[in-house]
Amino acid sequence: MTDQHQKLTWRGTLAAWDRRLFDLVAQRHWPGAERVLPALGRAANHGVLWGATAAAITVVGSSRARKGALTAAASLALASATINTVGKWSVRRPRPLLEGVPVARLPAVPPWTTSFPSGHSASAAAFTAGLALESPGWGAAVAPVAASVAFSRVYTGVHYPSDVLAGAAFGVAAGFAVRSLARRAEQARAVPGAERPATDAPALPDGAGLTVVVNTASGTARGAGLGVLREMLPRAEVVECAGEEVEAVMAEAADRARVLGVYGGDGTVNAAATAALRAGVPLAVFPGGTLNHFALDLGLTGPEDTCRAVAAGQAVRVSLGRITPADGAGQPGQPGLEVRYFLNNFSIGAYPELLRHRLRWAPRIGGGPAAVLAAWRVLRAERPVRMTLAGRPRSAWLLFAGNGTYQGTGPAPRRRAGLGEGLLDLRIVHGGGRPGPRLLAAAFAGPLSRSPVHVATRLRRLRVADVPPGTPLAYDGEYAQAPTALTLDVLPDALPVYRPR
Repeated sequence: MTDQHQKLTWRGTLAAWDRRLFDLVAQRHWPGAERVLPALGRAANHGVLWGATAAAITVVGSSRARKGALTAAASLALASATINTVGKWSVRRPRPLLEGVPVARLPAVPPWTTSFPSGHSASAAAFTAGLALESPGWGAAVAPVAASVAFSRVYTGVHYPSDVLAGAAFGVAAGFAVRSLARRAEQARAVPGAERPATDAPALPDGAGLTVVVNTASGTARGAGLGVLREMLPRAEVVECAGEEVEAVMAEAADRARVLGVYGGDGTVNAAATAALRAGVPLAVFPGGTLNHFALDLGLTGPEDTCRAVAAGQAVRVSLGRITPADGAGQPGQPGLEVRYFLNNFSIGAYPELLRHRLRWAPRIGGGPAAVLAAWRVLRAERPVRMTLAGRPRSAWLLFAGNGTYQGTGPAPRRRAGLGEGLLDLRIVHGGGRPGPRLLAAAFAGPLSRSPVHVATRLRRLRVADVPPGTPLAYDGEYAQAPTALTLDVLPDALPVYRPR
């Protein structure tokens, strides 16, 4: 038997099995399915069902679930684009003959594309895989719906079973591909800078002497990373907390530990850095938030990096931004303000107002809708802040000060080349006009450039005075009321933080 003949025989056998399974589904009565499965298939047309699912998860889900919804949507987009541009036109398999399929099941408008592979199945599997890789709970909840959509394609007579299986396999592959690309992009951003080595950081091979405070309210604090920490540093003490108790727990842990560890997002890391600085102990950052700006700028891509650095005693010294209120500069009803520190950035103006509105509305309507509503409120109703900067009166939509020079354009860029520079990256969007056009124009201004609406420079200290009462400020994603006068500066090489060489 020749190779060509063998191929034809296998193809004929597979086609026969495919048709037999198709007829078995078509000829069988499935109680209740006549109404549900065709409607489910129609709902999945053009990804409408999955778009609505992603929107619902964004509204009611956690930050980790929202990240999963974004990954799921990107996976669906990749699968759908590839199937419809390459897959359908490469094989060109005809649609099944509809003999034996009850008329009640048939779609009102027959599909006009080729049969192999199933686009609906690919989209359903891609969405579910992308979601499950980031949020297994939501992935398990969506999986039965995705399986029903895939089965409905055979049930309604528009695909052979092999079309559905091939589409589902491609969809799962798309989910893994999107996640891999996202991880590579994150790792590409996490490039260690040229910070000065910290020679006094102790090596803790098994974690003895390390106390890690876990903010259970952070984006991924209960994920696999916590298991990695316990496996690689088994003698480390792990303390879980959330909410208003975080700062007190941090301070108590720093007083008794040789090394203070923190598992959470940027706001939690800020609280840990403050506690470690005051207690005079090194800091170990285990990325466990949604964005992890400080950890990425430091060169940490996950808890494994930090565990290796702690075990080997490898650390660097980073600078800290400092906010020092002037004496007697508290707001009414707020007589005394303590010194605050920031690892990433500080701001007054549009961003703190946006953060204030988002924090107010998020518990009631979810983080995503709250952010959109907050942006609409700020762009529609806010006014520039009148204050005195370095002795000169200014009107500004936004005052941004970064701990170290940020790369990229705009009034509030997000990436730094190093954390030991010891300079403030100052950016001001001048007041006047409406905030939307001003902020948009500033977004296109180059780094450290000057434009009619945007000023950027670097300095070591800035005095801010005559801040109107009630003005909010933000630092490392946290919100507070600004004092009427304050000084911003940088503490160079102030804190040893673990990072592998």
